[in-house]
Amino acid sequence: MVSDFLLHAALAGIGVAIVAAPLGCFVVWRRMAYFGDTMAHSALLGAAAAIAFDIDATLGVFTISVLVALALLALERRGGLATDTLLGLLSHSALAVGLVVMGMMTGIRLDLFGYLFGDILAVDGRDLALIWGGGAVILGLLAYIWRPLLAATVAPDVAAAEGMNPARQRLIFMLLLAGVIAIAMKIVGILLITALLIIPAAAARRIAHGPEAMAAIAAGIGALAVVGGLAAAVQADTPAGPTIVVAALVLFLAGLLPWARLRPGKETEHG
Repeated sequence: MVSDFLLHAALAGIGVAIVAAPLGCFVVWRRMAYFGDTMAHSALLGAAAAIAFDIDATLGVFTISVLVALALLALERRGGLATDTLLGLLSHSALAVGLVVMGMMTGIRLDLFGYLFGDILAVDGRDLALIWGGGAVILGLLAYIWRPLLAATVAPDVAAAEGMNPARQRLIFMLLLAGVIAIAMKIVGILLITALLIIPAAAARRIAHGPEAMAAIAAGIGALAVVGGLAAAVQADTPAGPTIVVAALVLFLAGLLPWARLRPGKETEHG
């Protein structure tokens, strides 16, 4: 019989995988992996701010992630520096400031390992409600902007000519990504969130024949990685969050085997 804490962990992980998968596809299509890292690193500063101001950690992480995304957009508009340079500046600065702030909190015992790598086995009913409820909102908003966001990803100039406002779609996408990072922090931790976004999407890209199919397959791969990673973590007594990411990596590598390759001409740029 499955223990309650394992059932909660599996449900939480599957919920995050389902939400992260379609967003991860856009991260892969838009080549925004470094942006995902930047948002994830800002989560530690958000957690520190939440402790300092005695507010909910999820709210703190979401708020700081949104501010970092807005800062990136503002700096890009000023020009002078390439986007990857700005991402490096914001990513490492946010991580460093977060660590410094946490180090200054004397008298407060902080589980830094938990923030960095997650603690999925400690998920409770409230966390499940947040993950599935927040995830439903994020998926609903993503479904609403799916077509214009996809058009802005494939051909931004054409999308702009048709009045779709690619800049607005990119901002909404960044906000949705901030939401996923906020609800996923407790599951896989700050340093592994980007892996959960990218690896299932990258694995699905080789076998999917379209954008929607790629998102669905990525969700399935992510969910399978959660279940397999949890089972392996229990058997081997290893940290659950990193083990889930390793399981996702194994699935990705399995997709590289000769029997799993697509027939020539089947793989497209955006699916």
